[in-house]
Amino acid sequence: MKIHRAYKVELGPNDRQRTAFYAAAGCARWAYNWGLRRKMDAYEARKAALASGVAKADAPKVPTAVCPPRRLDLLHQGPEAGGGVPWMYESSKSAPQEALRNLDKAFEGFFRRCKAGKPGPKGFPQFKSRKKGVGGFRLEAWATETHAVLPRIGKVRLKERGYLPTKGAEGVRVLGSVVTERAGRWFVSMQVEQEVAEPASAGLPVVGVDVGITTLATLSDGTRFDNPKALRAGTIRLRRLQRSVSRKVQGSKNREKATAKVARQHLKVASI
Repeated sequence: MKIHRAYKVELGPNDRQRTAFYAAAGCARWAYNWGLRRKMDAYEARKAALASGVAKADAPKVPTAVCPPRRLDLLHQGPEAGGGVPWMYESSKSAPQEALRNLDKAFEGFFRRCKAGKPGPKGFPQFKSRKKGVGGFRLEAWATETHAVLPRIGKVRLKERGYLPTKGAEGVRVLGSVVTERAGRWFVSMQVEQEVAEPASAGLPVVGVDVGITTLATLSDGTRFDNPKALRAGTIRLRRLQRSVSRKVQGSKNREKATAKVARQHLKVASI
């Protein structure tokens, strides 16, 4: 039978590859913000035209998609069109293109929630800021036993070998790949469709598992597994690190280093 499965592995990039990662993430972030501004400007132009008495059919249209199929062509137009960003050629074209597709999906979700009429915030897409993190980028990647192969970047060492499905493996098809950064560490996530054998019955007793918060897991026979409570255990160090950040001068290098330590502690707790 065919199943969809997600994999996530930490990467071990060298200095050149790490620089390329930051550049690709910057391209994706810039394209997302550019597309969002283009949509917002089109919406304001249409609203102003309707307010001035222009017929609804003659008012400027708000683009349902940010760009035509060849999205990167618009990004490389002249300055008079809002583009003029030749440095995007240094990264894979997938990074800005997929960022614009993500923006389209964000608007689709926003309008769907508005149409449903549910109370609360509807999640209007927001501009992405470098201050809130590097983020990541989406691209077409595949893996070998020891490396992830990324367009325009090349082979990047995997810190966990033999885990990702390799290219050409029988019954495996990669649906999408995302490279993300957290606390200075880079990860690749891959969603694949793969063929697996139907599980055979072992003829042994069956037990149900309920994963919860108070207890990590409770079995149908009454067995309980305690929750490690990683956040509670890491709170003391987290408080000390956050106090250290508050004592540093805003905008200083020391504050930047202290903030990085807080991010690493959050990642450690989340990993546990």
